[in-house]
Amino acid sequence: MRKWPAALAMALALSPAPGVLAREPGAAPVTDTTWMAVTLAGRKIGHLRIDRQVDGAQVTTTQDLQLELNRSGKTIPMAVLTRSVETLDGQPLGFYSRSTLSASDSIVDGQRQADGTYLVTTTVAGVASRTALEWPAGALLSDGQRQAMARASGHAGHYLINLFDTTSQDVAAVDIDVLGDERVVLPEGTESLNHQREVLQTPRGVQRMDLWINERGETRKGSLEMLGHELDMVACSQACAMAPTQDIDMLRAAMIDAPQALSAAMRRNDLRYVIHVNDGDAQPAITTDEQRVTRLEHGDWQVDVGNAVAGGQPPPRPQDTEANAWVQSDAPDIRALADQAITGAEGDRQKMVQLRDFVSEYIPPNGRDIGYASALEVVKLRSGDCKEYAVLLTALARAEHIPARMVTGLVYADRYAGSTRVFVPHAWVQAWVDGRWQSFDAALGHFDSTHIALDSGDGDPWHFFNMSNLFGQMRIAQVGTAPELAPTVMGGAVAARDW
Repeated sequence: MRKWPAALAMALALSPAPGVLAREPGAAPVTDTTWMAVTLAGRKIGHLRIDRQVDGAQVTTTQDLQLELNRSGKTIPMAVLTRSVETLDGQPLGFYSRSTLSASDSIVDGQRQADGTYLVTTTVAGVASRTALEWPAGALLSDGQRQAMARASGHAGHYLINLFDTTSQDVAAVDIDVLGDERVVLPEGTESLNHQREVLQTPRGVQRMDLWINERGETRKGSLEMLGHELDMVACSQACAMAPTQDIDMLRAAMIDAPQALSAAMRRNDLRYVIHVNDGDAQPAITTDEQRVTRLEHGDWQVDVGNAVAGGQPPPRPQDTEANAWVQSDAPDIRALADQAITGAEGDRQKMVQLRDFVSEYIPPNGRDIGYASALEVVKLRSGDCKEYAVLLTALARAEHIPARMVTGLVYADRYAGSTRVFVPHAWVQAWVDGRWQSFDAALGHFDSTHIALDSGDGDPWHFFNMSNLFGQMRIAQVGTAPELAPTVMGGAVAARDW
């Protein structure tokens, strides 16, 4: 699966929009537009258009990000549009986002109510759900951020802002260092800009983004690392921003070379990995009931896969069996498929095996890439890659009241997309069976010790996309059976495994 839109979505969220002067009462709305070209490793992959409109006492900021990504020779368009409505002094009034990650859009629309709360309508695959949101104290939208950065630009030092992400509805606490004024070369001239560095702490480490803003707090350049390459957004003319995109193989950029070939016999046994991370504080993998993670030194981490032991992860939470916008386990079509798949099954383990095999056959092999689809979309399209197998299997398991989660990670392949001996981004499912979390992989039809779990979530794509910066930092330095590499031993009773 792919995670590289993460950094782009974050870049959009962290990029303050253009600023214009407030208009006179009764005057026509005033709109200012900024165009930006988006490049990765020096190759153009898309553009960003930012519109800021002042109408009376209200400011509306619209940011439209359009990308064309290449995967194994196929061009895949993706888009994220966000809109924030605020007062002239940066107080939130409403928000909206539309993400095009598959055959249909996912939409979030937050409307402020009379009591100050927000009615949030989330629509995925045409199915809408509504929740109430208490606005997080101190959280800023786009224009509030612009104003905060403009105020700080004249004072070297450090400050903190809380940014509201309209797509995930989460608040990001962002540390910002004001580094001072610099002369910056842009495609259409050199400008004197204030350099500010934003640092976002994530469960998978630190995401850094450098912004160069003018005196009004408008972003003229943004830069961060993604998949080991420099991702840049630079202000330029509309013609420059809309210039044709250039191919860059995003899938190959996300792969991690294996230090050696892994035989079928090795894959059936417990394996120990030594993984090096450039950011030594970033834990590259999660501890599960099938995986143990131990910090070594100098950015190295030991990851043991196998020797399945109950207690590596907390037991299920209520949300592990609930439907959500991407895992619509309560939909009649999902329930009907689940009932069809488990005919005659006894016990949750047998149900999960039958559900896994059903999904493996339901989606034809070598299906077309459809971006990121919800479970209902997969039911209708019967196409996709590993993440579509995983989201559908998660929904079917929950429809049978079996707690289930989607896992993001890596899996070994002797050959994949023209590369040999590589670990490729992958997705599978954990289900709570026989008192512990067990993995089931519908895309490959089996789970083995070359599956390295990096994160788990509820099926929302942003859980996956937010890990894009990790791939460029990871290197698998060693791999072998546990006794061959190091003395660390995982204790506990060995449980049955799905290998």
